[in-house]
Amino acid sequence: MTINNRATSAIATTLGALVGLAGIDHGIFEILQGPVTPTSLLIAAIGPEQKFWMYGEETALTIIPSFLISGILSVILGAIVTVWAVGFIDSKYGALVLMLLSIALFLVGGGFAPIVMALIASLAASRIHKPLKFWRLVLPVPLQKILRWIWQWVLIAFVLIFVFSVIIAIFGWPLTSYFDDKTAFTHLNTLSFIMVGMMLLAVVSGFAYDIQAQIQSELNTHER
Repeated sequence: MTINNRATSAIATTLGALVGLAGIDHGIFEILQGPVTPTSLLIAAIGPEQKFWMYGEETALTIIPSFLISGILSVILGAIVTVWAVGFIDSKYGALVLMLLSIALFLVGGGFAPIVMALIASLAASRIHKPLKFWRLVLPVPLQKILRWIWQWVLIAFVLIFVFSVIIAIFGWPLTSYFDDKTAFTHLNTLSFIMVGMMLLAVVSGFAYDIQAQIQSELNTHER
């Protein structure tokens, strides 16, 4: 029987696409800094002349000795990662290629946060055509039945928080309208931990949905 875990696929696709879009975001700001040589491997994707607030730097790593070239490569690889995640994530080597592309994106200035998301997206993608036996064991059936109903809502909430966090990271707004920069940055860090928790919950709840769908399919097969 061919297994196609719909929820797991949707979650991996969404996370992978966000990795690519985040890379494009970093790349655009790196391009704006022009043909300048970074002073170290660690860089601020948003340069001093482009900053909107004190902490609006978007820290990244690059092995390329030029902000301009780093930015161009980040935009190109970010676009490729996005296309791969949307169109090919459920292929035979979908998870592996996504991880390799994301590592390449990370090395040319695509940012630190996206690589964490890429790892989770790739791990999820590797389970798209699997029976999820491990998760059947660790997730009690009553918990599976609860989690299966929330995966879409958790994923939507995660995407909204991610977009909100990116806006804050770049512009400081709206937090800087109510707090000083240091306090706003503290709240942004707190939001990042919440975001990681919601991302993991989305993946686990997606597994729960797919496990229940597999069980139902198995019951239907036995009844025939």
